[in-house]
Amino acid sequence: MEVIFGIWIIPLILCIFYFFDWQSVVEYFNHSVSFAEPIFVVAVMSIAATKPILAFAEFLLKRVAHFFGDTVGSWWLTILIIAPFMGSFITEPAAITIAALLLSKQFYDLQPSEKLKYATIGLLFVNISVGGTLTHFAAPPILMVAHKWHLGTAKVFSMLGQHAIIGVIISTFLYFLAFKKEFLELQRKRQSDSITNQTSDNCTIPKWVILVHCLFLAWTVLNLHTPALVVIGMLFFLGFTHATQMYQSQINLKSPILVGFFLAALVTHGGLQEWWISPILSKLSQVPLFIGSTILTAFNDNASITYLVSLVSEFTHNETLQKAVLAGAVTGGGLTIIANAPNPAGQNILAKYFSNGVSPLFLLLAALPPTIIVAICFNLL
Repeated sequence: MEVIFGIWIIPLILCIFYFFDWQSVVEYFNHSVSFAEPIFVVAVMSIAATKPILAFAEFLLKRVAHFFGDTVGSWWLTILIIAPFMGSFITEPAAITIAALLLSKQFYDLQPSEKLKYATIGLLFVNISVGGTLTHFAAPPILMVAHKWHLGTAKVFSMLGQHAIIGVIISTFLYFLAFKKEFLELQRKRQSDSITNQTSDNCTIPKWVILVHCLFLAWTVLNLHTPALVVIGMLFFLGFTHATQMYQSQINLKSPILVGFFLAALVTHGGLQEWWISPILSKLSQVPLFIGSTILTAFNDNASITYLVSLVSEFTHNETLQKAVLAGAVTGGGLTIIANAPNPAGQNILAKYFSNGVSPLFLLLAALPPTIIVAICFNLL
């Protein structure tokens, strides 16, 4: 999925070269395209998905779940409410990986009903999509426009984050109440089968290693728009993980590089699309923009929606229209697998619990109620 836009760069380069010359190709990539965001995404996803960061995040979730009774229901609520908002700091792909792994151990292994399985994965996808709205650097649809629209963390939180918190809490608790009887049955099953807590313990990872990883994350975020410093930090980080490999798992660069490749291709093509996008989008008001963004996100990655909209000059200083587009993009991020970049990672982990794989139709139906609730929170609160 992430490679398709990249493949189309080849005929683009050939066409520019054929109709103009090679110098035009060089000029376009040197002066018209910025790869700062794609480079940042590769670095921050690679750092956030390491064993020390994941173990620390799991440790925090474990403490919260234990505080509320260490039951199946407390684990389910903790994972689906807190883990998505962790995505605002450790990136959405890392958050969905942690959430899916913990749901696998603490919930799906107990073999819940098919309805509850789909309700959980649908809710997970929606919550992860809107959970990245507490900051300006974690969710790709926000990251891709943050610099051009001058969006900082405080502004993004006031525009989207506070509404997202309410929406996630309401939709998660409503689903919990709807399946309350089944959660009680799963708890009895867990006790009768003597299923103990299976989460890992991060005590084997020294605190200083976790701290250094957090510092690398902070360095990457602070230098988001300076690719050279991001790359230098990434190289030092790779050296550090090699020196402390006894506390590390193998770094998986495949997913970060694919997402970065997709965003780089998106930026490359996007700069040439303003001629037809601007006349169409400049005529739309707030509500049509929100609805259109939500629906289009289900069939396209939400980062592509927001980036293409950012090409229209009318949106640069109009916060009302900016909110409509961003809110729609994150609201629709749970409707399909392709709607949000982290969704495939969650599906890969949880697909084994569905007899015939995750059905796109049932996923859509499961994600619709929380999507509607979040949409109401973004527009009416």
